[in-house]
Amino acid sequence: MPYPARLNPHLDRAREHSKAWARELDMIDVPQHGTVIWTERDLDAHDYALLCAYTHPDAGAEELDLITDWYVWVFYFDDHFLELYKRTGDIDSARGYLDRLELFMPAEGEITATPENPVERGLTDLWNRTVPHRSAGWRRRFVASTKALLDESLWELANINEGRLANPIEYVEMRRKVGGAPWSANLVEHSVHAEVPDAIAASRPMEVLRDCFADSVHLRNDLFSYQREVQDEGELSNGVLVFEKFLGLGTQEAAEAVNDLITSRLHQFEHTALTEVPALFDDHCVDPAARAATFAYVKGLQDWQSGGHEWHLRSSRYMNEGALDGRGGPDLGGAGGLGTSAARIFASVLATAPQRLRAYRSAPFSAAGLPRPSLDLPVPPRLSPHLSEARARNVDWARRTGLLDGVVWDERKLRAADLPLCAAGIHPDATADTLDVTSDWLTWRAYADDHYPMVFGATRDLAGAKAATRRLPAFMPANGAPMPTPTTPLEAGLADLWPRTAAESRPTARRAVEAMTSSWLWELANQAQNRIPDPIDYVEMRRRTFGADLTMSLARGRAVPPELHRARPVQTLEHAAADVAGLVNDLYSYRKEIQYEGELHNAVLVVRTFLDCTEERAAEVVTDLVHARLAEFDHAAATELPALFRDDTTEEILLGFVRELRDWMAGMVHWHENAPRYTEPELGYHPAAVPVSGAVFGGPTGIGTSSLRISSLLPAGH
Repeated sequence: MPYPARLNPHLDRAREHSKAWARELDMIDVPQHGTVIWTERDLDAHDYALLCAYTHPDAGAEELDLITDWYVWVFYFDDHFLELYKRTGDIDSARGYLDRLELFMPAEGEITATPENPVERGLTDLWNRTVPHRSAGWRRRFVASTKALLDESLWELANINEGRLANPIEYVEMRRKVGGAPWSANLVEHSVHAEVPDAIAASRPMEVLRDCFADSVHLRNDLFSYQREVQDEGELSNGVLVFEKFLGLGTQEAAEAVNDLITSRLHQFEHTALTEVPALFDDHCVDPAARAATFAYVKGLQDWQSGGHEWHLRSSRYMNEGALDGRGGPDLGGAGGLGTSAARIFASVLATAPQRLRAYRSAPFSAAGLPRPSLDLPVPPRLSPHLSEARARNVDWARRTGLLDGVVWDERKLRAADLPLCAAGIHPDATADTLDVTSDWLTWRAYADDHYPMVFGATRDLAGAKAATRRLPAFMPANGAPMPTPTTPLEAGLADLWPRTAAESRPTARRAVEAMTSSWLWELANQAQNRIPDPIDYVEMRRRTFGADLTMSLARGRAVPPELHRARPVQTLEHAAADVAGLVNDLYSYRKEIQYEGELHNAVLVVRTFLDCTEERAAEVVTDLVHARLAEFDHAAATELPALFRDDTTEEILLGFVRELRDWMAGMVHWHENAPRYTEPELGYHPAAVPVSGAVFGGPTGIGTSSLRISSLLPAGH
């Protein structure tokens, strides 16, 4: 741990209070459906007051009592659900049990339902003692995280019933919800009396801080609880077990890999807090008081990490025999006195330095090469009959809008990219006009993806990239508002595409473009620091950098209603499909990106760096991830999605949604296998410095004019 744990002085009072509270609510020694969940000895041994005293060291006495009660409740719920539903596999009763809990945490208004068991009585009491002191925004976030914590217990139960082990990407995503650390992060805000401003609460940096916190907390718990969960309870939701089976490792090797991932997530937390959060404040003009509140929250998350680790070393709930041997001292161990905290921080930095430095040691433009990927996609591609005509019209469109600028692209690079082939595969049933729109959107996206690193990345011009990105929404106006005059090919292409895009698709397209272009700023920042991303951050950002939401929306024939689109099975299908496409792209583009472009954002490089393995082994792991996500897609479509079939219309919409996503994946893979973009003749080719006949954005030619033309692509003032 990079920072030492501290102990709240009100520990003894919290112990006494929490035991009396649990006894009053019948959590101690009172059978539930014939089973005693906890004895008094169990509660004493688990020592949740010690957990809260370590994780909230600066909370006042009453605040620590309240927070301790919340943790007693959540652990009791976990064991109550285990005994009554996980051990019996009674999923129908479990669903009814969880549905009732929503009645006792209304975001607005009073609780009107009558509690019938200790879990419901405890939630009623806690809700009434907590939410009156918090803002509406905090209440909404806390309801959402509490509901996720409760509801996703069904996912664990379903996997146990099926004997199904999650793949690593699925596991990390779902563990955040099941494990409850986002819920804990909400309580950190409450305990430090400092809420994150609503204006930035949903931003990438704040989400990353919360997710890094959650992943570190949960993976640490997986290490300590492996014996109890896997060997004693038959649990399948454990990160060590997931790594064992997916990577083919022994138990200890898997535990070391999980530990390395915890370290990586803590490094990502530090990096985000120090480099992204201050810039976020400036971008949103956050006032000094809100900045101080946000950093108090960040410090609270750090305290929780250290305190949670310290409690795991002591609680009888976990596998920790001998963990404290040789540390000395009755509470925190180790050397005492002035300056010893700094000594522990130094020891932590020294111990993790090799892993930390690996992320910065990439040598750009190194020789790279992998065998052709071997992928098993169960759905054959279908191609639109309008493909040949779309190819011809696509070249004309790119020339007319200036994308063939001779700097980023010329006609040869455009034809090698063959984006109409991709459009014909992901949207095989499109009309000729719709296929043209899809082809041109894909062409604009690919040009923009090449434009950002070439124009802004080569000169480390992050300010110019931000300025260009801020201008793009003006060319996607709502309600027919006027557009400014385009000044770059990027703007001209978007200005042409927007009125041709179906009105019902525009809101989704706009959100997708904004998310995608913002994610390219993240890539540029990493490139400037020569920093290979943390593996979890990379996978989650890859969906945005690849533009998966945009290209999926282009291939969609019928919109999924918002309430269905938010459902977990639908989100699972979209995320799995997006990961398949993004990871396939990384396999095919590996040599192009690493050797010819000096790129850092490729899954093979990220896995190679994290596992410290060969590129061949890393490629095998990425290929296995592709197949695991395909299997997860099929599982969600076959076993989870039918629960949303409320009537024939809903069933038709959702089955059509699955067919479209299958076509989308098949079309993406087919394009990668057949487009010349990643073949040997195209890898080293760069556009010649010649003017493009008839182009909107021409310019001077000759020695040295390439840099002038790059400058001409930037907005005025850059």
